[in-house]
This record gives sequence, structure tokens and C-alpha cells, in this order.
Amino acid sequence: MKNGDQTRFLFGISLHRPKWEQFLICSFGFFFGYLVNGVCEEYVYNRLQFSYGWYFTFVQGFVYLILIRLQGFTMKQMVNPWNSYVKLSSVLMGSHGLTKGSLAYLNYPAQIMFKSTKVLPAMIMGAFVPGLRRKYSLHEYISALLLVVGLILFTLADSQTSPNFSIIGVVMISGALIMDAFLGNFQEAIFTINPETTQMEMLFCSTIVGIPFLLVPMVLTGELFKAWSSCSQYPYVYGVLVFEAMATFIGQVSVLSLIAIFGAATTAMITTARKAVTLLLSYMIFTKPLTERHGLGLLLISMGIILRMLPDTKPSPRVQVSNVNVKKSKAFSKELESVVDEQDEEKKPLI
Repeated sequence: MKNGDQTRFLFGISLHRPKWEQFLICSFGFFFGYLVNGVCEEYVYNRLQFSYGWYFTFVQGFVYLILIRLQGFTMKQMVNPWNSYVKLSSVLMGSHGLTKGSLAYLNYPAQIMFKSTKVLPAMIMGAFVPGLRRKYSLHEYISALLLVVGLILFTLADSQTSPNFSIIGVVMISGALIMDAFLGNFQEAIFTINPETTQMEMLFCSTIVGIPFLLVPMVLTGELFKAWSSCSQYPYVYGVLVFEAMATFIGQVSVLSLIAIFGAATTAMITTARKAVTLLLSYMIFTKPLTERHGLGLLLISMGIILRMLPDTKPSPRVQVSNVNVKKSKAFSKELESVVDEQDEEKKPLI
């Protein structure tokens, strides 16, 4: 068990348990939160025709802050410097912006194809993040590849349109994937180097720093005023948004627990597999016909998940930290700042 696991909790549930129990508890919280999120998004975006993603994320952030406060978290409990979370939030907002912007140059199937591959850059990026330096075995790379290919096949089997590629869209979505990969590994590095970091601290600081970032695109696009006007006419939409935020809050904290315990790459595989589960449930509920391509996709996804669950003959080396003191924490912060600055410089042409 990794350092710090013995004191980690998920909504009052102790995670000082066998690995398989930790995995089931965290995965259940994640799947529950994001399946409810999917239903709410379907209702708001498709049925009500409200496509105000930035504004809804803005509202969601305030709900998060209230829920975190109700969990008893205060800023006095912080163990990491604010500048680390500023970097995290800037990368997160950059990823959101590039993902949303890429839809102007890529159709939805093309974007899904690219986003489904995020587990692979997450694994590669893990080898370069300071304090982490993860290395993966060949069977872990093969399992990730099977999962990615299987999900792409399953997704495109139901598509009535072919993926449409534009060089600008490819550059934008590739930048978003790099940022996503860095974000997950950076979070894992913080948890690894400083095991006293809680999921609530990570979510609270990322949210409170990220909310101001949301104002820029909302004001520039005029979405802030359009969304305010539309939601004022239908105030019950806020009820749906609050309910969605509460469910997503459970999913977010569960994801952070998975990152802290199992790492960024494994978490990326679980979040990618969630897309397949959502699609499969859609077919079961609405009794849509499954084709041979659907079957092949499900087979590859299953093979990837089973292969990933096989024990390693050589465990992945990770930095083992014990008795982390203040000096180590400050050194880690400086090292992270330099690496993030390098990442920011690399990504500037993409934004």
C-alpha cells in the first residue's frame, strides 16, 4: 500500500483496505457520479437546447465550494503552496478551451477518437514528471492500446458520419490531450511526494483558482449574459445544475482518490472505459442493434481491461516517500514550478 493510503478517506469511508476494495469503492463513486452527470447533460444540452458549457461549469464550481466546506475542509488544512494549484488550473482551463474550440474544426466522431487515446499520453508523460518518473511494462501498454482501439471501434460503429480531420483541429485536440496527460500526472506527483494532501484540498484549490479563469471566455464570447438571461427564464435549470454538480462532485473526489492510490494512467483507463459502459447501457436501455463492429470493440475493451488487471512480474518503480518535511515540500514545489513553466512554453503556440 502506497504511503498515505492508510489515512485516506472517501466521504467518510476509510480506504485502508485491500487494493481490490479500494478500486471498487473509488470506481463505483466515479461511475455513479458521471453516469448521473451524463443524464443531466443529456436533459439540459439536448432536450432544453442550452449549450452554455462555460457558464454551467462556473455554477458547478460554486456548488463544489459549498460541498467541500460542508465536508469540513478549511484553508488552514492546506499542505501545498497556492502556486502549484494556479499551474494546475491554468492547464485544466487550457485543456477545456482547446477541447471546445476543436469542435469548430473536427466533427464529434473525430474528437472522440482523439480523446479516447488519452491513456497513452498519460502513460508516456508519467516518465517525465518530477517526483514520479513512472515506468510501465509492455503488457500495460498493450492493454491500453486494446482499450483505445476497442472504444474507437465501438464509438464509430454507431456513427452515421465519417471522422472529419482538419490540421488546425488536430493540433488543438493534440494540445488538449497533452495537457490532460500532464494534469493527471502532476496531480499524482503531488499526492506521491506529499501524502498528506487530501482530495478535498486538491479539488478546493483547483476550483477556487479555476473559477476566475472561466470568466475570460464567458465574457469574450458573450456566453455569460446569454446564459444568465436564458436560465432566468427557466430557473428550474439551476436545480438540475445543482443536482448534476452534486453527483459530479462525488465523481471528481473518486477520481482524485483513484489518482492518489492507483496513478494517473490507471485512472485514465477507468475514465476511458466509462465511455464504453455509457454507450453499452444506451444500447441495452434503448434496445439498439449491435453490429459485428460493436462486438469486436467490446471484445478488445474487455481484453484490455483484463490484461491491465493481471499482476506485474516487475512492479512499476515509484518514488517512495516517508516523513516528508517542510524542506522537501518546498523543494518539490520549486521543481514542479520549473517543469510546468517548461510545459507552458511548449504549449503557447497551441493556445
